[in-house]
Amino acid sequence: MKNSARATLALLVAPALLLTACGGNSADSGSSSVTANKGQPDVNGDGKVVIGVLSNGDTHDNGYFQSFVDEANTIARSNGWEIRTVDKVAVADGANQARNLCRQRVDLIAIGAQELQDALSVAPEPVCAETQWYVNGGGGVKQTKWFSQSVDKVNQTLYTAGYAAGLLMKDLNATKAGYITGPRADFSLQAAKAFTKGIQAVVPKAEVLTQYTGDFEDSAKAKEAFDVMKAQDIKLVYPYLGGATDAVTTEANKAGVPALTPGTDRCQDTTIKYDVSVVFNPGAFFAAALQDFQKGQLKMGVTREWIIGKDPVPLIKICKPKGDQQEQINKLMADIGSGKFNVDAAVDGQ
Repeated sequence: MKNSARATLALLVAPALLLTACGGNSADSGSSSVTANKGQPDVNGDGKVVIGVLSNGDTHDNGYFQSFVDEANTIARSNGWEIRTVDKVAVADGANQARNLCRQRVDLIAIGAQELQDALSVAPEPVCAETQWYVNGGGGVKQTKWFSQSVDKVNQTLYTAGYAAGLLMKDLNATKAGYITGPRADFSLQAAKAFTKGIQAVVPKAEVLTQYTGDFEDSAKAKEAFDVMKAQDIKLVYPYLGGATDAVTTEANKAGVPALTPGTDRCQDTTIKYDVSVVFNPGAFFAAALQDFQKGQLKMGVTREWIIGKDPVPLIKICKPKGDQQEQINKLMADIGSGKFNVDAAVDGQ
């Protein structure tokens, strides 16, 4: 995402997050002893505030992973805090990298994705005694008293994204779409399933071709996957997460194939064209957590759920809607948020 687009997202989302950061969707999940918030934001009392960030992705990917540090840097600058970022962290090295941050006496360690949840295992160690923890839990990490997390529901977001894609495909009289992602992980498999179900709710005979390249950052493999799908006459593509996103969408733009964003609002991007912004960026969730941290209100041992149609994010936005396309999306989001529409049943047959 270009800087101007990221800044626009921050300006749009941050005020709403401030209104909801302490609000109603928090739950104490599995911890009867919530750790006190002593000393936030200067937890270790050394006269400065330092936030350590661990990311398994590239924090310069112009999208999902970058949003985590962009939001943090914006808030840090306004408060005079320091951010120390370690990105492209191998899952097996997460605990070691977290321990290194504790040795640097950071006040809060923020983990960008649930894939690095093993890093949380070092939280009880003496070296981390003066460090608190936050994780962007995605579908959820088993809650303990040692950390705070934000979670969102992949079925909610990806079904709605698929529904938006279906509306575009219906307008194009198209029945074939592509989904290109990295590792064949539980969440990426579920995302593909929900996305497909959403499309088929609008275009019942639609087919979604899927390709798992094994690496969110490998642009060459992702572009190769797109070329194969283009030869099979796909009319829409979803490059799901990571540094390969823009590489795929650049090729899609050349071919006149609509594309969706994985996580951020890029409707105003003038360099690469996206037709739908699927907003579930971890930076938006992290921004709310940091606002609480600044006020001494980020509670360890607590899970906060973000619900589409109820909270500011997640959010699905058709960049140039035709007719009532966006109104249909807004209604679907509202129905999911209110519980009127059971999206889990629609995706998984529950």
